[in-house]
Amino acid sequence: MPSPRVLGLVLAGGAGKRLAPLTADRAKPAVPFGGLYRLIDFVLSNLVNAGYLRIAVLTQYKSHSLDRHITTTWRMSNLLGNYITPVPAQQRLGPRWFAGSADAIHQSLNLVYDDDPDIVVVFGADHVYRMDPRQMVAQHLASGAGVTVAGLRVPRAEAGGFGVIQTGADGQTIEAFLEKPTDPPGLPDSPDEVFASMGNYVFSTNVLIDALRKDAADEDSHHDMGGDIIPMLVAQRTAAVYDFAANDVPGTTGRDHGYWRDVGTLDSYFEAHMDLCALDPVFNLYNREWPIFTSVPSLPPAKFVHDDPLRTGSAVNSIVSNGVIVSGGSVRSSVLSPGARVHSWSEIDRAVLLDNAVVGRGAVVRDAILDKSVQVSPGAQVGVDKDRDRARGFTVSPGGITVVGKGLTVTD
Repeated sequence: MPSPRVLGLVLAGGAGKRLAPLTADRAKPAVPFGGLYRLIDFVLSNLVNAGYLRIAVLTQYKSHSLDRHITTTWRMSNLLGNYITPVPAQQRLGPRWFAGSADAIHQSLNLVYDDDPDIVVVFGADHVYRMDPRQMVAQHLASGAGVTVAGLRVPRAEAGGFGVIQTGADGQTIEAFLEKPTDPPGLPDSPDEVFASMGNYVFSTNVLIDALRKDAADEDSHHDMGGDIIPMLVAQRTAAVYDFAANDVPGTTGRDHGYWRDVGTLDSYFEAHMDLCALDPVFNLYNREWPIFTSVPSLPPAKFVHDDPLRTGSAVNSIVSNGVIVSGGSVRSSVLSPGARVHSWSEIDRAVLLDNAVVGRGAVVRDAILDKSVQVSPGAQVGVDKDRDRARGFTVSPGGITVVGKGLTVTD
């Protein structure tokens, strides 16, 4: 059989308020991650590695840096008819912005009509994971479902933090979609687990169009994909679940197989970075068979200088990007983004430094995130005294991570 024609729609309109101040000046999918990447690079890499090369990214809030990243990094071959393009809210159906994720697609249906796909893959833009969507599409076609929802197995005890998919006896047909349930039924093959929705969907095109039209006419709807469209199709008994644990991505290890993180909070964003720093990474960026693509800045290789016993430039269990100079400072369990500078006698421990952050001589940065171009003055401390951090106007997460906003200067 010929391969289906697939159009990718990436939902990248989230404001990401829980990631503030990292989202004060950028959309959530544009937030840097892992040194070189943006969050959106993970979903786009999954689609491109699968050979799905016609992708529209639906944007809305503070989208300039996201639009620039997509247009300068993700350039497909026009000769072959491939494209990845940002699509802002255009008010095509009247003077209003997107009212929800479903409304974003409904207002952009011209993209679907123009491409005329057999299958529409609708994925979120702000999760860290590897996935081969071809396997999900194959199950969707074989099952005859109208929509297939990616499900992540989580313990029943943790179900209250997720939208939970309740399946029938076959383990695949979706019987109900439960929003943060306290006591959901377990899976047929694993009573102590439930399926949490990952926010990734595969639609047969005609089913998607019909559902969006019905939803748009419903004045009581919130016009949300997970909250309205999926329950509508569940009621029509045309929804199925895809078990993410069955997804076999080339090059994955036993340790990072099935890794998926919603980095929607400062604590989850920070912990996902710590996953990268482990000796045996919980998420392995070094998989050459399923690479994460991005634009790498034209900077020189990282450099470590000074070999004095009291002033040695070193980094242990850390990710150090190009353009970084560690000059006589100590770095442990941290991620240093391009252009960061660590000066003599300073200590960086469990920290994330974004592009061009500078830590002065004798300074200490611990359990902290420094946004782009933050300057830590010589002798100053960040993350050591949380009360003092709050008094200086810095954000401290519930998990005790201090976040210094873009371009700020930290004084002693």
